[in-house]
Amino acid sequence: MKKVLLFALALLTAACEKPILDIEDSSMVSGSAADANVILRISLFELQPFSVGGGSATRVATDITDFCTRLNIALFQDGTKVKTIAQKEDDASFGTVALTLAAGTYQLVVIAHSGEGSATITSEEKVTFPNNKVTDTFYYYGDLVVSDSQQSYDLTLTRAVAMFRLVLTDEEMPANVAKFKFYYVGGSSTFSPSSGYGCVNSKQTEIRAVADGVTAFDIYTLPHTEDDVLTRLTVTALDANDNTVKEHTFENVPVTRNQITRYTGIFFGSGGSGQQSDGTFRLTADPDWDSVNGYTF
Repeated sequence: MKKVLLFALALLTAACEKPILDIEDSSMVSGSAADANVILRISLFELQPFSVGGGSATRVATDITDFCTRLNIALFQDGTKVKTIAQKEDDASFGTVALTLAAGTYQLVVIAHSGEGSATITSEEKVTFPNNKVTDTFYYYGDLVVSDSQQSYDLTLTRAVAMFRLVLTDEEMPANVAKFKFYYVGGSSTFSPSSGYGCVNSKQTEIRAVADGVTAFDIYTLPHTEDDVLTRLTVTALDANDNTVKEHTFENVPVTRNQITRYTGIFFGSGGSGQQSDGTFRLTADPDWDSVNGYTF
């Protein structure tokens, strides 16, 4: 990751929501767009195109709005937060941030996500999300050196999360199933930008509604290490009154940053169709994000 960034003049206007600026250091002045001497263009992500069908994939630069709806930025000096900025997708300047900064060295944290509200960047080691819900999330962390000249830089963000995807091969889903509940432990819902990994042991719960024709359900977590596991993942099919229709528990589910772990199989077991699941797991691999690690159950 490039540690030294130099930035220059740009325009910042927000159509629907003005950036939130928390100025805690008097040496840092927020000026008008015409006075700005620093620009962050956060318009590109380095990632694999999403390709469920398999085949080769190459890294591409993708617009921020294709993957995220919110952008949160914080600047630190010597461990002290001196400024925060928040944008959302319907801002006219979403992905472009212009600032007037005093000369000096800052630590820059950028978080792009699709949460229901802004992420809270407490420090360079701690970022939390509204209601601890993790979405597809990207980040940048590095030093920002500001001089007296006007400079600019285009930032490239890195994916922070791992995905678990449940794919059902049942011939028919029971008519009374209204939603799926995913309860999982072993991952994290809190992120450390300085390390690039999750930093707490979380108990996460996600609800996914059932829609006609939908047979795949995705959830996200922040791995603690490059090769992490969800120690226990319980998936419960619920009716409209939250009564359990069927439940499966998976243990030691492997999760890796920027990879999809895909479990495919018959969820509801035997029934009128006579379907059976043998309960075994077989590993396959296809390009998707960085890769897909696929299992059958």
